[in-house]
Amino acid sequence: MKPMTAVLIGAGARGAGGYARYALDCPHELKFVAVAEPNAERREKFAAEHGISRENCFETWEELLSRPQMADIAMICTQDRMHYEPTLQALDLKYHVLLEKPMSPDPRECVEMEQRALANNRLLTICHVLRYTPFWATLKKIIAEGRIGEVVSIQLNENVGYWHIAHSFVRGNWNNSDKSSPMILAKSCHDMDVLSWLMDQPCVKVSSFGSLMHFHSGNAPAGSTDYCIDGCAVEAECPYSAPRFYLGEGKAWARHYTEELTRENIVKGLRESPYGRCVYKCDNNVVDHQVVNMEFASGATAMFSMCGFTREQERRIQIMGTRGELRGEESTITLMDFLTHQKTEIEIPPQISGHGGGDSGIVRSFLREVQNNAGGESLTSASASVRSHLMAFAAEESRLNGGKAVLIDDYYKQVVAAT
Repeated sequence: MKPMTAVLIGAGARGAGGYARYALDCPHELKFVAVAEPNAERREKFAAEHGISRENCFETWEELLSRPQMADIAMICTQDRMHYEPTLQALDLKYHVLLEKPMSPDPRECVEMEQRALANNRLLTICHVLRYTPFWATLKKIIAEGRIGEVVSIQLNENVGYWHIAHSFVRGNWNNSDKSSPMILAKSCHDMDVLSWLMDQPCVKVSSFGSLMHFHSGNAPAGSTDYCIDGCAVEAECPYSAPRFYLGEGKAWARHYTEELTRENIVKGLRESPYGRCVYKCDNNVVDHQVVNMEFASGATAMFSMCGFTREQERRIQIMGTRGELRGEESTITLMDFLTHQKTEIEIPPQISGHGGGDSGIVRSFLREVQNNAGGESLTSASASVRSHLMAFAAEESRLNGGKAVLIDDYYKQVVAAT
């Protein structure tokens, strides 16, 4: 069989560095034939890696999608507020679409994208990569086999990491909900999705609390400067020092502002790019911690906690059933049986692909689904994703209204009525 063909819209970290790498590892399955990327250096680098001709390299998605359909698949990995229009246009051109999460920061746009995919009989799969990892798939399998009985409650902690929240959600692209998305959507729509998937039933009600407690000007130390590198008097003792991070263990993350990781380029970025700013003097407005309480159709409950103030970047989960309990963290799942008191530990092998194997897993699955498409839905189809996105939107509405509970069905009806 010939490899399936794809166009890439957005050749940044998630597009070029995450999903599109599958084509380099498995050229017999996938080949990119065009790219749209405003950054010339990234565009040219991607074209060279994938053997894309110059006439098929575009600065904007509008240029690429003004052409007749060029491939089987459109992979859209632009910023959050740049998903809606290219997705609709790609679906109308009869591309199957693999779309980076979140779908959109506007719930009406999410519903419209779902409806457009159905109207065009095309797959629209959202990159909820957790479902495609061995770790989360194993948890799902154990629950489906009935080994812990009926699920009663789930507790999920997303430990963002003090360095990651400073990089992405204080200094970086997802620091301001007016430009990107609320934190519960930008970072934690994965978690809303995986909770919905594990429960395998509708979420009926949510409430939420959270705030921007630490990263604001009121906590700026005396002697701090707008940029860490400009003689900040407390830089040496600040855990969020940009020079310490980008010139040290976070050197690879400097790729968000420079393609060449030379010391000269990194230091230049620390002086000129947003990533060198003092974490207390940025234009951020998203929360640095949030909790969400959920009730599902059966009466089962879930509690989700996202916090930026952790050393490690990880997720930890506890799933409590009527016959047993599951605990998962890092690469270990522990199953405890109430009847036999037997404790079973399952070790998940290390994964080469990003997100615990999810980046390559979702692309591999998507290619199979496109090849065998008969009008059905994918594992993380738009329809499934809209449901978990609505959980996130409802949680944010609750948070902004003092934690008042929001009924999901009522919220969905309001969105559809406004669409």
